[in-house]
Order: sequence, then structure tokens, then C-alpha cells
Amino acid sequence: MKKDFQKERQNLSRRGFLGTMGLASATLTIVPSNVLAGRGIPQPSDMINVAGIGIGARGASNLQGIADPDVPIVRPQRSNTGQPYTAQQLAEQAARQQQMQAQQPQQQQQAAQQQRAPKRLGNIYALCDVDLDFSAHVIKGYPKAKVYQDFRKMLDTEKEIDAITIGTPDHMHAPIAAYAMKMGKHVYVEKPICKTVFESRELRRIAKEMNVVTQMGNQGHATEGTRQTVEMVQSGAVGKITRVDAYTGAPSWPQGDLQRPAGVPVPSTLDWDLWLGCAPVKPYHPDICHFNWRGLQDYGTGAMGDWGSHILDAPIWALELKYPTKIHACPTRFSDEFWPACEFITYEFPARGANPPVTLTWYDGQLKPPRPDVLEDGRNVDAVTYYGDKGIMMSGSRGSGSTLIPESAMLKYTRPTPWIKRGSGDIYEDWIIAIKNNTKSSNDFEHSGNLGEIMALASIAVKMAPKNITLEYDGENMRFTNSDEANDLLHYEYRRGWTL
Repeated sequence: MKKDFQKERQNLSRRGFLGTMGLASATLTIVPSNVLAGRGIPQPSDMINVAGIGIGARGASNLQGIADPDVPIVRPQRSNTGQPYTAQQLAEQAARQQQMQAQQPQQQQQAAQQQRAPKRLGNIYALCDVDLDFSAHVIKGYPKAKVYQDFRKMLDTEKEIDAITIGTPDHMHAPIAAYAMKMGKHVYVEKPICKTVFESRELRRIAKEMNVVTQMGNQGHATEGTRQTVEMVQSGAVGKITRVDAYTGAPSWPQGDLQRPAGVPVPSTLDWDLWLGCAPVKPYHPDICHFNWRGLQDYGTGAMGDWGSHILDAPIWALELKYPTKIHACPTRFSDEFWPACEFITYEFPARGANPPVTLTWYDGQLKPPRPDVLEDGRNVDAVTYYGDKGIMMSGSRGSGSTLIPESAMLKYTRPTPWIKRGSGDIYEDWIIAIKNNTKSSNDFEHSGNLGEIMALASIAVKMAPKNITLEYDGENMRFTNSDEANDLLHYEYRRGWTL
């Protein structure tokens, strides 16, 4: 069934306009500062009341990025899944967990926290998670916070909430963000910002209409490394860039030609219907719920969605890339339920002013980019490789470690004088300060929404890959000019009762 996105946008725009008018009227009266804070007009001295939605895993880190817990949070030692899909995947997961524990043991983290000043950028006012058992350790950390399972009930009830963080599976990022922004709440959402192209456009529109401060959580965007990479590219360190190769070894969760596991009884502490949210009704299984959802098409966005925000942020920013004109995907075999285990996706971006067209190719899993001829033996290809008419450079995930190759070229190079605005490097602090000052954050939805759209286009190209088609994209009109079938994938029909 084809969807009239333009008509839907018009309807949404009208509702958004009416909501904005209502907020505008409200700010003409004398109201407490905490109410103004919820309207995008905070007082600089106010403590922002923050509610966390989806707090059991990544969401817990977002909360701690804003305020240290009152009681130390002890993460339970448990697997991310109920039963492994294969013995190899279980072994790989165990190895990764051991590596992470060796690099950042919990005792060292707690010791470091005790040595620094307590962090309190905002007040953790409320907590919301559909699984009260999985999130219990976080709830104990903030005993003063009010606790809910349904974010809608929380936001409708707790009028003192100024801002929210979203750490849910990908498919619920946009519905929750839209719901909160329409109430005048500021929003921090984990990456990716969206699951579909249409969601990206609508979140940008709503954020602008409601005048709320937004931020997407690819933490590297706030760092010095990303700024150095952008400045290096834009100062012409390798000349005019025409090719970019990007790579991640992910996914580290099941993807490929797999079938969804059979359903089992839902735990009493989990509201599975709320977990599904806007997604189709399907049976529960613990292998899916708290980590491996990343690999399923109903809930996640695969390796691209999970890592593209970290890896593609710097090149898209540095090269000022917006709408690609062509996208082509070459994945390995995959099922109707899961994303492919490996893929490479090629984007063609047009010239931008004096900058030439760029071919950006994304590789993941076991499909790796070609090794640059000038890279010395013994050195690994980094996450991003830039090919210019005067040389080649690489940078790591999150824009870190930008360097010319070979090493002899870097030894002769002098980095440009910094010109991009620097902050503390803390993406949470950046967001909270922007809320208090009623300014834009560094990675607001206008900026991160562009990145989100580029990544969402990859999902469409992957689904169209069996037809071996190079999609031609008209970004200004948000449509493919050579495939009606691809146009139907710009969004999907939410489950009844859910809207954007």
C-alpha cells in the first residue's frame, strides 16, 4: 500500500502549528520559571528536571552523563541475551565482555568517580522503563526519582519534567521524541535519531516548530578529535576529496539469513506490548529484547544504524554532505526478519560549490575496504579513509586520531589553527547548557537529522538489493525517481494507536 507522505506532513504541520500557538499564548502570562523551562525559555540558574526513558542499558549511561547516581549503580553480571543463536556468537560475545571488563573494570570507574567532583548537570526527576527488573539496578541508583513503565503516562502526569533522554531500541526513538517535543520538552536521543527517512524529516520539523533544544547521542561529535578531523579536511590537508571509505567490524549481534526464535512466556516485570510500541505484534523471546534487537528489521537499524552515527559523522560534517543522488547496496544473504551480516553501500554525493562530487562507500562485518597503497606494512586501515587529489588521510571512529598516510607525510604536516568552536567535550553538558541559554546544541536534530537520513537511506537500499538497483534520490522532494517500491520504504505504517 502506497503512503501519501506529503498529505501526512501537511496534517502534522497543522497540528504542530496549533500546538506552537498554544505555547506562545502560554508564555505571555506570568508563570514560574520551571514552567518556562518546559517551554524552551529556561532560567540560567535553574536545575533542569530530566526524565530518562529506556534506562536499563545504554540509557543508564545517559543518566550518569547528566548526574551521578545517589547510590552507586552496580551493573549485574549477565549476558545481553537469553540463549545464544550459535556457540560461535556466544564465544565472541564472551570475549568482547572480557575485553571491556579488562579495559574498564567497574572498580576503576567507581574509584575515578570518587576522585572527581560530583556531576550534577541536571536533576534526575523521573525514570521510565518497560522492564522494571532489567532496569532495577538503575532505579536503585536514583531513589528520589519517580518511576513509570509508560512514557506517555509519565509525561502526561509529571508536569515538572523539562527534558528527556531516550535510550530505547531504535524503532521507538522517533515516536517518543515527537511525543515529548509536542509537549515542549527538550530531547536527547541515543543514536540513531530515526529508523526511517520520514521520521528524520518530521523530527526536524517538530523541533523547529516547538523551539526545543535537541541532541543526538553520538558522543564523538563533541570531542576534540572530530573537530581536528573536520579542520584537517576543510583546510585542504589532502586537497579536493573525491572518495571516502568507511568501515566497522560490527555487527557483534546476530544478523543474516536467520529466523526469529519461537516465542516464550513474557516475564511479569516486562510490558511487552509497550516494548513493541509502534512495531508489529510478534512473540517475545529474551534473545531479542535487550541487545540483539539491533539486528532485527522491526526494531533495529543494523551495523549502519549502530555505528554509522559514530563513523560517518566526521566525513559528512567535514565535506558538508547532504542528499546523495544515488545509493546502491551489496549485502550478503539476509531474511525478512534480520539485516544482513555484511554489506557495502555506495553513496554518490553531488558537487558542493567548489568541492567535487564524492563517492562514499560503507563496509561492515567481514567486508572490508581496499587497503591504501601508501599505508605501511603493519598498520591497520582505520575507520575512515579520505582520498584527495593531494594525498590520503585516515581517522578513527568518532573522528579520533586523524593522520596523513604514510607516516612520513604526517611528520611534515602542521595542523591548522583551530577555528571550530570548542566546548568541554561533554555532549551532555553541551545539551544542558543549550537548554539553559535557549540556544542550539552542537548536534541538534537539524544537524544529526541529516546524518540520520543518510543512514536510513542505506536501509532502503539494502531492502532493494535483491533487485540489483541503484536508487536515484531527489532529496529536496524526499523521493526516489526510479522506484515506487523504494518510495514506499521511506516510512512504514505504525501499529494502531501509535503516531509520529
